[in-house]
Parts: sequence; C-alpha cells; structure tokens
Amino acid sequence: METIIIIVFLAGYLAITLEHNLKIDKLIPALAMMAILWAIIALNHMNVFEVNTELRELEPTHIDEILLHHLGKTAEILVFLLGAMTIVEIIDYFDGFATIKGYIRTRSKKKLLWLFSILAFILSAIIDNLTATIVLITILQKVINDRNTRLWFAGMIIISANAGGAWSPIGDVTTTMLWIADKVTAGQLVIHVLIPSIVCMVVPTLIAGTKKEFQGVIEGDFVQEEAKSKYGSIMLYLGLGAIVFVPFFKTITHLPPYVGMMLSLAIVATFAEIFSNKKFSISSVDGADHASEGHHSPVHSSLSKIELPSILFFLGILLAVGALESLGMLFHYAESLNTAIPNTDIVVLLFGVGSAIIDNVPLVAASIGMFGEPLDNPLWHFIAYSAGTGGSMLIIGSAAGVVAMGMEKIDFFWYLKKITWLAFIGFISGAVVFVLLRDFVLHG
Repeated sequence: METIIIIVFLAGYLAITLEHNLKIDKLIPALAMMAILWAIIALNHMNVFEVNTELRELEPTHIDEILLHHLGKTAEILVFLLGAMTIVEIIDYFDGFATIKGYIRTRSKKKLLWLFSILAFILSAIIDNLTATIVLITILQKVINDRNTRLWFAGMIIISANAGGAWSPIGDVTTTMLWIADKVTAGQLVIHVLIPSIVCMVVPTLIAGTKKEFQGVIEGDFVQEEAKSKYGSIMLYLGLGAIVFVPFFKTITHLPPYVGMMLSLAIVATFAEIFSNKKFSISSVDGADHASEGHHSPVHSSLSKIELPSILFFLGILLAVGALESLGMLFHYAESLNTAIPNTDIVVLLFGVGSAIIDNVPLVAASIGMFGEPLDNPLWHFIAYSAGTGGSMLIIGSAAGVVAMGMEKIDFFWYLKKITWLAFIGFISGAVVFVLLRDFVLHG
C-alpha cells in the first residue's frame, strides 16, 4: 500500500512540475493528490504517527487527530498569506507602488541595474518575492521600451527578489513556513542569512554590470504619470510598516504570526476605509461610479483580487506532504538520506538545486518533517537560504520567475542560456559565505 501512496504522490508532483506543459493549474493535481492520499490512508486503516521531535521517534495517533493537526499548521500559513496579500492589494488600490517609480531618475543602464536589484532585494523581504517582482516589472515596462533590454533586467530582478526573500521571515513562502513551524526565529534568520543573501544578489549583479547589455543609457523619455491617489505614498509606507510589524508582534507576544498579520490588516484597512470615505477614488471614472453606487470599500475590492489559486495550492501540497509525514515515510527517508550522505550541507545544496526543478514549497514542507533539529539550528537557516535562492537557476524554479515569465513572455531556454549561470554563481557564492560564517561562529 505504501508503494501506491508513493506512486500517487510522485504522479501529483509530476503534474505540478509540468503545469505549463499540461496547461493545467497546479492547484488541481495538488488538491487531488491530497484528497486521494488521505482517502487511501483512511480506507485501508493505515497506522498514522506523530513525530516526537524531542525524542526523534514516531508516536502512534488517530487519523482525525493527525489530520486536524496538519490542517491547523497549514491554516496558520494560509491565513497569514491571506492577510499579507490583502494589505498588498490595498496598497495597490491606492496606487501606492507608483511612489517607487519616483525614485527612478537615472538613464544609465548600469545604475538602473543596481537600483532595480537593490529595490527587488529590499521589497521582496517585506512584501514577498512574488509581489516585489510584479511591482518592479510593471515599473520596468514604463521605464524601458526595448524588450531585449527589459528581459535582462527582468532576469536580474528574479535573482535579487529571491535572494531578498530568503533572509526575511515574511519574504518567501518557504521562510514563512519555517518561521511558523518554529524552526527559525525572525532575528536569528536575519543574522545568519542576510549576508549570504546579499552576496547572492551582489555577485551576479557585479558580473552582469560588465556585460554589453548593461552599458550605455536607455533611449526615450520617462513617462511621468499623474498620481492616481493623493494617499498612495501614505498607504505604501503604512502597508509596508504594518507587514514589518508582524515579526515584532510575534516576538513580544509569542502568539502565532497570523494573529499579528490580522492586526496589521485591521489597521491598514481602517485607514483605507477612512481615506475612501473622503470621497477620493482611484480615478475620475471610478469616482463617477462611486458617486452613483455609493461608497465602494477598498477592502472588499482588494479581497476580490487575492490570488486564491495559490492559497488552494498550498493547502493541497502541505496536507499531501503531511500525509507522507503521518505515515512515517519522511522520518525514515531522512534517516536513510543521512546514512547515504552524511554531510548535511550537500543534502541542503541538493535541495537548493532541486528547488529550481520542482516547487520549493513541498521540498521545504518535506524537510520540516524529515529533520528533527531544534529551533534556530544552522541547518534550518541553510535550508531557508538554499530553497529561497536556488529557484533562481530556472525561470520555472520560483514564483518570481513564473510571474516574470508570464509578464514579459520570457522564453525558458533564453533564461537558461543567459541568466542561469549568473544565478548559479550567486547561489554558490552565498552558500560558501554561509558555511564559512557558520563555521566561524561555531568554532571561531
């Protein structure tokens, strides 16, 4: 029966990986795989276990209890993401991200490269790498007319956004998962992963800056668009500040992160409603609609734009991995992996390379079930770095890459030829720095 379980999981995993070839949204195989796996467990009355992380052993439990346990841990992540996504959409409702475009005044390609890379690195740490990529490529399309030049910039934004998301507990779904699962604390994650992440961003940017694609100046004039909302900059800083507040709230109260995110959402939503009540709308056209239809809630509008397919995908994949964990498969796989490859650094680096080929969310979910190391063990920090930055090596290897691929119609093989080697050099450089810093702290 365990063979059937593995076949179902691998088939579902393959369907997720081949999402673009099959033209089927990855949430469909994720949800189907999850339901089928738990149905097989229930119908065959298979024994389920809970991992005792302190004793590193499996303890028998009941299917209802373990399923509720996994649903609870998954719901924490999903509610957290819903809150963060809503805040970002509220900022966008007031056209807050247009404020960032005001910082871009240079016409030098090399300066623009550094500006976009640094913005991607910082923004992705606050609003996550996916959203940061969307925001910056939208701005990129207004600043640079030549498509070939834009493709190069988009490739560098992907590398920088993934590097920026790796060191922040709110910067990438995988780091958020490790944080919510109490594998890392926000402060220690920043201390141990920030410098390797900076190296991962800086090294490829330095190399790219020497290439002819980033020499000279961009042609054409910047289009100065009129601000759509006088509250845009206020909502940008308020929204970003509210998201950054969440790790501090968790540290002070020791409550799960989603509680802090809900408080932040309530504060941002309150200001959004107040500003909206002042009869100021997004555009003159909307203004006419609002006047005739009455007050239109920015919160309701933002909630309608949330990417629910991603939420359902995470639900499916996390509960599917939870099924394997409950059967003890991940626990035994970790033991056999440690026996075959005693050096965990190599295992984690392979995770990083693997995250470029297959989705990093199930990889990290599996690692949480595989390893029993305590809170803030260097292993977890290394997993956060590798899973976060390794996906840059292929255009389909990260959420940032996939969204950039869609927005700029980037060809898979163009990225493989032009950007992959830069991403690989950055990934390895950061990994070497991480290992050196870790060994210096441990033995220095």
